[in-house]
Amino acid sequence: MSKKKVLPVVEGLEIKGVAAEGKSIARWNDLVVFIPFGAPGDVADVKIDRKKHSFAEGHIERLVTPSPIRVEPFCEHYGVCGGCKWQHLPYEYQLKCKRQQVVDALERIAKVELPEINDTLGSERTVCYRDKLEFTFSNKSWLTREQLERGDEFSDRDAVGFHIPGAFDKVLDIRKCWLEDDINNRIRLMIKDYAKQRGYTFYDLRSQTGLMRQMMIRVASTGEVMLAVVFGEDAPDAIADVMNKVGGEFPEITSLFYVVNLKANDSLGDQEFVLWRGKEYIEEEMEGLRFRVGPKSFYQTNSLQAYELYKVARRMCELKGDELVYDLYTGTGTIANFVARKCRAVVGIEYVAEAIEDAKLNSKVNGIENTRFFAGDVKDVLTDDFVKHNGRPDVIIVDPPRAGMHGDVVNVIMNAAPRRIVYVSCNPATQARDIALLDSKYRVVEVQPVDMFPHTHHVENVVRLDLR
Repeated sequence: MSKKKVLPVVEGLEIKGVAAEGKSIARWNDLVVFIPFGAPGDVADVKIDRKKHSFAEGHIERLVTPSPIRVEPFCEHYGVCGGCKWQHLPYEYQLKCKRQQVVDALERIAKVELPEINDTLGSERTVCYRDKLEFTFSNKSWLTREQLERGDEFSDRDAVGFHIPGAFDKVLDIRKCWLEDDINNRIRLMIKDYAKQRGYTFYDLRSQTGLMRQMMIRVASTGEVMLAVVFGEDAPDAIADVMNKVGGEFPEITSLFYVVNLKANDSLGDQEFVLWRGKEYIEEEMEGLRFRVGPKSFYQTNSLQAYELYKVARRMCELKGDELVYDLYTGTGTIANFVARKCRAVVGIEYVAEAIEDAKLNSKVNGIENTRFFAGDVKDVLTDDFVKHNGRPDVIIVDPPRAGMHGDVVNVIMNAAPRRIVYVSCNPATQARDIALLDSKYRVVEVQPVDMFPHTHHVENVVRLDLR
């Protein structure tokens, strides 16, 4: 049996920049080394964990000389939970890195003529900015390196928190999460303490057993709060006990649900949400428009910054009032309803039927009568015949999932030849690929990166393309 090759610790390695997926980069011999949690200007001893022909991966064992741009992370779970990996970088520097991601994608993949790309539009809130969080209960908490080195006894490993990347059955117990309003911490810790006090079992992700399984918290910009507690066993008395306790302790919860999920996976889209107390939805507000958000509804998880994103998209449309707008991948119709007052009519398409029902409801609630919504896969619904029947669009807004647009969708858009396309994307790489396909008929007029998720490498990007 061959021995596993021991990889070295490279002493005094200088970190030069920031790469994809939020990692930092350095050079060792002829290899690029990808290193998490590094900052440009760091000098560190780096343990090489993986070595290939053209690159290597490693981690910082000792920070010899910290970069002058480093800042102190604000979260006690930094570096372990897998989220907010850029806390050690100043926010203004994060915004520059996100702009560079967009520049790199468009220049290397799209390879089209570009205007000067705008600076990234930053988020007013850089902590407590998320409207939705999901936590997992587990009887197998993740043990940190510090805990193992101290040799602590671990008779109690119940946890409520986030899955550790690469370890599906391990959950990091979260004491304080900075992503959402602090009510998320108060609710989570109370439920954890009460469940333990009552002897209720925490979920075992391998054996698929245990009462306490998940919880989902939404906090709307209007102040309304939704909580859904997910149970792994159908135990009516225990469920009633937990729900009564939560309802009594937190009167500010306006929509309180529970779910009994007996499946092997954690997805809740096919599960019944039982309303225990309050309304069946919470409401978001933008410019006087009210958007109802149910427990299964998709809504941007940073609603304050989503408003800024939608304003960018609407501005790029340059609507005069007489346009027919298509909103592809419309979701719950937020953008469609947001622009409806500025144009003649909006046609929205979305593959999730429940989302389309939400879109129709949001139009009705707001007295908007010039929207039409269609459910189905965009590549199947949006055909040349569909355009003939519903009218040739003047403007098309697209906001596809990370995979970008299907080739058939691109072809129909090209045939429809709207005078303007506004492309909203959460993945600049697939957006750049699609822009290359559109280049024969469309030129890029404006590019606006938008930061929806501070302290992460993720960036949204809005591109305006005009018919040549």
